[in-house]
Amino acid sequence: MIYILISWENLPENMKNEKVREYYDILQSKKCSLIFKRIFDLIFSISFALISLPLMLVVAVIIKLDSPGEIIFKQKRVTEGGRVFEIFKFRTMVENAEKLGAQVTTGEDLRITKCGKWLRKLRIDEFPQIFNIIKGDLSFVGPRPEVVRYVKEYTPEMLATLLIPAGVTSTASILYKDEAKLLENAKNPDEVYIQEILPEKMKYNLDYIKKFGIIYDFKVIIKTVIAVLAK
Repeated sequence: MIYILISWENLPENMKNEKVREYYDILQSKKCSLIFKRIFDLIFSISFALISLPLMLVVAVIIKLDSPGEIIFKQKRVTEGGRVFEIFKFRTMVENAEKLGAQVTTGEDLRITKCGKWLRKLRIDEFPQIFNIIKGDLSFVGPRPEVVRYVKEYTPEMLATLLIPAGVTSTASILYKDEAKLLENAKNPDEVYIQEILPEKMKYNLDYIKKFGIIYDFKVIIKTVIAVLAK
């Protein structure tokens, strides 16, 4: 799949508002950058998949031995144009964790498995998303894809983030890498996330559309690597 700016006429009706139009016009002048973005994603995702395959196989065995359940966790998320897809992650929580609590992780969440804690800390749980990138559901850099429930809470301006492919990392995800700790003492984590954290993250996601370009994406990737190593 090639990243092509969806024509205004083909956007979902709820995205056709004045706020989204402002960002749409910005992206109109960056169509070539979207094509280069896809080329970059394909080259590096395939290369990374081949290099990291031995590690991912080892991780798969550890997950299977650590707790009962599937190795890969799949969850419906929303990407470019409001399209719903299944995101892939290594499972870091007990089986059926979503039925046992909020859709966001909080502090010392008891649903997280022993090995899951380390997979999250080192961001290894995100590795399977490399296959989402190859499929074209994700890009290396872009607004993190939210679950359908949270997208329904988007303001008219927030919907502009669905003009571009969702990403594995972003400035917002770097700054909010300890998001779980922020929700640790929340009585209603979902409500706090929607009302307080999501709006702040969206400010950075919307700013990304204005700054979007291959060089800027490289900078975000480098910052992500530094943040993971520092943690």
